[in-house]
Amino acid sequence: MKADYKNWMPKGMVLAAVVATVIFLVLFFIFGLTGVASGTLKRVLFIVFLAGTIIGLCISIWMFLMYRAFSYNGKRQMSRHIIEGIAEHVKLPDGGWGLDVGCGSGALTIACAKKNPKASFVGIDRWGKEYASFNKTLCENNAKAEGISNVSFKRGNAVKLAYGDETFDAVTSNYVYHNIPSGNRQKILLETLRVLKKGGTFAIHDIFSKSKYGDMQAFVKELKDMGYEKVELIDSTGKYMTKWEATWTRLAGSALLVGKK
Repeated sequence: MKADYKNWMPKGMVLAAVVATVIFLVLFFIFGLTGVASGTLKRVLFIVFLAGTIIGLCISIWMFLMYRAFSYNGKRQMSRHIIEGIAEHVKLPDGGWGLDVGCGSGALTIACAKKNPKASFVGIDRWGKEYASFNKTLCENNAKAEGISNVSFKRGNAVKLAYGDETFDAVTSNYVYHNIPSGNRQKILLETLRVLKKGGTFAIHDIFSKSKYGDMQAFVKELKDMGYEKVELIDSTGKYMTKWEATWTRLAGSALLVGKK
C-alpha cells in the first residue's frame, strides 16, 4: 500500500477545463465555420467560441503544468519539498501534542508525526466540496501506508477551533487560510495561536500577500509585543520554489511564519 496525497491542483479541475475547451472548440466549428448560422450572428459566434477555445486552452495548459509541478510522484515534487520543509521546524517534547489545521490529505500531519515519533498529532479539516478527493478516510489510509500510528484526524473549523487555550505544544498549517473568505485573516491566525501552549512552536505556511493578509511585518511585531519569541516570516521563494515557479503557480507572496510562544 502506498500513500496517496493527491494533488493541490485537483485532477477533476484539470479535466473540467479540458472538457470545457473541447466544447468551445466543437461549438466554434459548428457555428463559426459551417453554414448553421450566417451574417452577423455567425461573426459573433465565431469570435465568442474562438475566444472561449483559446482561453480554455491556456487555462488547461496552466492547470496541467500546476498538476505536474505539485505531483508527489513526478519529477518536481514541489508539494513534498514544501511539506518536509515546514515539518523541519516542528519539534515536540516526548508525549507532546501537535495540531495541523487544514490537513487535507494528511501530508503535513504525517510528516510532523514522522519527525516526532514520541509525540502525537491531530489533523483537522472541513474537507469541502472544492477538494472532494480529500477526506478523513484518505488521511487515515495515508497514515497506515506510511506506518504512522501517532496521528488522528477530525473534522474541524479553522475559524473557531474546538479546543481550549494552550492545548497543543505545536500548531502547523499549509496553504489554508488564504482560501477562507475573511476580511481579517490575521484574526484567524490568532485563533490558531490561541490553542498553542506557552513554550510551544508554530509553523504556518501560506500566501501572506498584503492583499490577503494586510501588513504581515506589523503582525510579526504584534506577536513579539504579545510575548512570542523568535517570530520569523521566511519567504518561500528561493527556499521551496524559484521566483518563476512562484509567479506562474500564483504562489507569489508565499511565506513561512515560524516562532515560539
